[in-house]
Amino acid sequence: MPKNLIKNPCGDEGLKYWEDVQNGGDGWRVEDLPGDTLQNFPFHGKYFATSFGLCSKSQVIDLLKEGYTKDTLDAQPHIVVSDWHAARTDCGCSYDLSVQLLSDKREVIGEFNIQYKTIPSTDGSWRQVSHTFWKYGPGVRFIKFTHSGKDTRDWKGWYGVRLTNSSVTIEA
Repeated sequence: MPKNLIKNPCGDEGLKYWEDVQNGGDGWRVEDLPGDTLQNFPFHGKYFATSFGLCSKSQVIDLLKEGYTKDTLDAQPHIVVSDWHAARTDCGCSYDLSVQLLSDKREVIGEFNIQYKTIPSTDGSWRQVSHTFWKYGPGVRFIKFTHSGKDTRDWKGWYGVRLTNSSVTIEA
Protein backbone atom coordinates (compact mmCIF):
# COMPACT_ATOMS: atom_id res chain seq x y z
CA MET A 1 0.00 0.00 0.00
CA PRO A 2 1.44 3.42 -0.93
CA LYS A 3 2.58 5.72 1.87
CA ASN A 4 0.27 8.55 2.89
CA LEU A 5 2.22 11.77 2.35
CA ILE A 6 -0.14 13.85 4.52
CA LYS A 7 1.24 14.14 8.03
CA ASN A 8 -1.25 14.11 10.94
CA PRO A 9 -4.29 13.42 8.71
CA CYS A 10 -6.76 12.90 11.58
CA GLY A 11 -5.66 15.45 14.18
CA ASP A 12 -3.94 13.02 16.54
CA GLU A 13 -1.28 15.74 17.00
CA GLY A 14 -3.60 18.75 16.94
CA LEU A 15 -2.68 21.08 14.07
CA LYS A 16 0.97 19.98 13.92
CA TYR A 17 2.28 19.85 10.31
CA TRP A 18 -0.64 21.95 8.99
CA GLU A 19 0.26 25.36 7.52
CA ASP A 20 -1.60 28.51 6.50
CA VAL A 21 -4.08 27.77 9.27
CA GLN A 22 -7.09 30.09 9.24
CA ASN A 23 -9.13 29.94 12.46
CA GLY A 24 -12.46 31.55 11.60
CA GLY A 25 -15.15 31.72 14.27
CA ASP A 26 -13.94 29.68 17.24
CA GLY A 27 -11.20 28.06 15.12
CA TRP A 28 -10.34 24.42 14.61
CA ARG A 29 -10.99 21.74 17.21
CA VAL A 30 -10.03 18.06 17.29
CA GLU A 31 -12.73 15.63 18.48
CA ASP A 32 -13.00 11.87 18.92
CA LEU A 33 -14.95 9.72 16.47
CA PRO A 34 -17.90 9.22 16.23
CA GLY A 35 -18.59 12.52 17.96
CA ASP A 36 -21.79 14.09 16.72
CA THR A 37 -21.85 12.32 13.35
CA LEU A 38 -23.49 9.05 12.44
CA GLN A 39 -21.48 5.91 13.00
CA ASN A 40 -20.98 4.73 9.41
CA PHE A 41 -17.28 5.60 9.26
CA PRO A 42 -14.66 3.05 8.16
CA PHE A 43 -11.95 4.09 10.64
CA HIS A 44 -11.40 4.99 14.27
CA GLY A 45 -9.63 7.89 15.90
CA LYS A 46 -10.11 11.63 15.68
CA TYR A 47 -11.31 14.29 13.30
CA PHE A 48 -10.97 18.04 12.78
CA ALA A 49 -14.10 20.16 13.41
CA THR A 50 -14.66 23.62 11.93
CA SER A 51 -16.55 26.58 13.36
CA PHE A 52 -18.95 29.32 12.15
CA GLY A 53 -16.21 31.33 10.44
CA LEU A 54 -14.16 29.85 7.63
CA CYS A 55 -11.50 27.44 8.91
CA SER A 56 -8.78 26.44 6.45
CA LYS A 57 -5.48 24.55 6.60
CA SER A 58 -2.96 23.16 4.14
CA GLN A 59 0.17 21.09 3.71
CA VAL A 60 2.80 21.40 1.01
CA ILE A 61 4.50 18.09 0.28
CA ASP A 62 8.06 18.22 -1.09
CA LEU A 63 8.19 15.06 -3.20
CA LEU A 64 11.98 15.04 -3.54
CA LYS A 65 12.37 15.22 0.26
CA GLU A 66 9.90 12.33 0.50
CA GLY A 67 12.36 10.21 -1.52
CA TYR A 68 10.91 10.36 -5.02
CA THR A 69 13.35 11.01 -7.87
CA LYS A 70 12.85 13.47 -10.70
CA ASP A 71 12.78 10.55 -13.16
CA THR A 72 10.06 8.76 -11.19
CA LEU A 73 7.98 11.93 -10.94
CA ASP A 74 8.48 12.85 -14.61
CA ALA A 75 7.15 9.39 -15.55
CA GLN A 76 3.80 10.78 -14.26
CA PRO A 77 2.76 8.12 -11.75
CA HIS A 78 -0.85 8.25 -10.59
CA ILE A 79 -1.28 10.66 -7.69
CA VAL A 80 -4.33 9.79 -5.60
CA VAL A 81 -5.86 12.29 -3.18
CA SER A 82 -8.61 11.52 -0.72
CA ASP A 83 -10.46 13.29 2.08
CA TRP A 84 -13.32 12.23 4.37
CA HIS A 85 -15.93 14.77 5.45
CA ALA A 86 -19.23 14.86 7.33
CA ALA A 87 -21.81 17.31 8.58
CA ARG A 88 -23.43 17.26 11.99
CA THR A 89 -26.99 16.01 12.19
CA ASP A 90 -28.20 19.38 13.57
CA CYS A 91 -26.35 21.89 11.36
CA GLY A 92 -25.36 22.04 7.72
CA CYS A 93 -21.90 23.03 6.56
CA SER A 94 -19.79 23.99 3.59
CA TYR A 95 -16.71 22.07 2.47
CA ASP A 96 -13.89 23.01 0.12
CA LEU A 97 -10.94 20.94 -1.14
CA SER A 98 -8.11 22.13 -3.35
CA VAL A 99 -5.15 20.00 -4.42
CA GLN A 100 -2.46 21.48 -6.64
CA LEU A 101 0.42 19.75 -8.39
CA LEU A 102 3.31 22.23 -8.40
CA SER A 103 6.60 22.60 -10.27
CA ASP A 104 9.96 23.28 -8.62
CA LYS A 105 9.09 27.01 -8.94
CA ARG A 106 5.66 26.31 -7.34
CA GLU A 107 3.80 26.94 -10.59
CA VAL A 108 0.52 25.01 -10.95
CA ILE A 109 0.78 22.01 -13.29
CA GLY A 110 -2.51 20.33 -12.35
CA GLU A 111 -5.38 21.07 -9.99
CA PHE A 112 -8.47 19.46 -8.46
CA ASN A 113 -11.08 21.56 -6.66
CA ILE A 114 -14.37 21.15 -4.87
CA GLN A 115 -15.55 24.66 -4.10
CA TYR A 116 -17.83 25.20 -1.15
CA LYS A 117 -19.99 22.14 -1.47
CA THR A 118 -22.97 22.53 0.88
CA ILE A 119 -23.84 19.51 3.02
CA PRO A 120 -27.32 19.57 4.63
CA SER A 121 -27.89 19.14 8.37
CA THR A 122 -30.17 16.16 7.79
CA ASP A 123 -27.15 14.08 6.81
CA GLY A 124 -24.53 13.08 9.38
CA SER A 125 -22.82 10.35 7.39
CA TRP A 126 -19.15 10.31 6.39
CA ARG A 127 -18.35 10.66 2.70
CA GLN A 128 -15.10 10.23 0.84
CA VAL A 129 -13.86 12.53 -1.89
CA SER A 130 -11.21 10.97 -4.09
CA HIS A 131 -9.40 12.06 -7.23
CA THR A 132 -6.61 10.53 -9.32
CA PHE A 133 -4.21 12.73 -11.27
CA TRP A 134 -2.74 11.09 -14.39
CA LYS A 135 -1.23 12.37 -17.64
CA TYR A 136 -0.51 15.71 -15.98
CA GLY A 137 2.89 16.26 -17.63
CA PRO A 138 6.46 16.24 -16.29
CA GLY A 139 7.86 18.59 -13.66
CA VAL A 140 5.75 17.94 -10.55
CA ARG A 141 7.90 18.44 -7.43
CA PHE A 142 5.38 19.59 -4.79
CA ILE A 143 1.75 18.90 -3.91
CA LYS A 144 -0.34 21.45 -2.02
CA PHE A 145 -3.36 20.00 -0.19
CA THR A 146 -5.85 22.51 1.28
CA HIS A 147 -9.26 21.91 2.80
CA SER A 148 -11.67 24.19 4.60
CA GLY A 149 -15.21 24.65 5.76
CA LYS A 150 -17.65 26.21 8.19
CA ASP A 151 -21.21 25.80 9.40
CA THR A 152 -24.15 27.25 7.47
CA ARG A 153 -26.00 28.76 10.47
CA ASP A 154 -23.26 30.88 12.09
CA TRP A 155 -23.63 29.07 15.41
CA LYS A 156 -20.97 29.72 18.04
CA GLY A 157 -18.89 26.58 18.62
CA TRP A 158 -17.90 23.77 16.28
CA TYR A 159 -20.92 23.00 14.10
CA GLY A 160 -19.10 23.08 10.75
CA VAL A 161 -17.72 20.33 8.55
CA ARG A 162 -15.80 17.43 10.09
CA LEU A 163 -12.61 16.33 8.27
CA THR A 164 -10.43 13.26 8.74
CA ASN A 165 -8.26 10.62 7.12
CA SER A 166 -6.90 12.98 4.44
CA SER A 167 -4.40 11.32 2.13
CA VAL A 168 -2.08 11.87 -0.81
CA THR A 169 -0.41 8.78 -2.26
CA ILE A 170 1.76 8.13 -5.30
CA GLU A 171 1.29 4.89 -7.18
CA ALA A 172 4.79 4.57 -8.62
